[in-house]
Amino acid sequence: MTCSGLNQVCWSAHGPRVSSSVRLEMVKHVTLAIGLMLGSTVLGAANKEQGRLENCGIVMQEILDVPDNIPQELLEKAECVIVIPSMTKVAIGIGGSYGRGAMVCRSGQAFDGPWGAPAMYALDGGSVGLQLGAESTDVVMLVMNRRGVDALLSSKVKLGGNASAAAGPKGRNLEASTDVTMRAEILSYSRARGLFAGVSLEGSSLRPDNDANKDVYGRKLTARNIVTGAAIAAPESGRHLVAVLEKGAPRNQSKKTTGQ
Repeated sequence: MTCSGLNQVCWSAHGPRVSSSVRLEMVKHVTLAIGLMLGSTVLGAANKEQGRLENCGIVMQEILDVPDNIPQELLEKAECVIVIPSMTKVAIGIGGSYGRGAMVCRSGQAFDGPWGAPAMYALDGGSVGLQLGAESTDVVMLVMNRRGVDALLSSKVKLGGNASAAAGPKGRNLEASTDVTMRAEILSYSRARGLFAGVSLEGSSLRPDNDANKDVYGRKLTARNIVTGAAIAAPESGRHLVAVLEKGAPRNQSKKTTGQ
């Protein structure tokens, strides 16, 4: 048997044999490569969710800049706001839709403090009346009372089932709004191709996206942890969304009643 190099590769009748030092070096290189790949995957997921959260702020800003938008009175009485940018139709006809976004709630036990940190949410459901002629639609929902918030923090919620929902009225005049609309726990709106309107999402499902929360905050957090945790600060990617809401409706003007 002959060897080349400094005790690295030896040749025998059966072919090359790699020394233990070379094998160790190869293992180190493979381990490093796998670590870099895993790190790149985690970083990519985090960047994706942070970009989604930044987009939530942009969408909310653009909608509030529309003259005939969400009535100020309703925004000021909302406990939480959910923004789903680019809700996508995934089937033809009566197929489903899929979207990811964030929910921001007012801080404090009575939801009467400043807007808090955003929690990531997912929306899945029927597409009837959603697209306004487009394949991708921005969706904004107002959560109007404590029952709606509790339902959303607890588990997956079916709109129209676990939580009452209605298409939100728009514009400055709320006199034409129906009693059903004004008693709904969640009011929903959509924007597509420049058109903004109240839209029914009844039958759709909302759920906390805790995997996305981990990507955004860098640690495992539930939606309830984020919304009720006074010590949790909004990540940089969510500050624009919080700032837009602080400017648009800094105080909760709703009158609390028993059971809300």
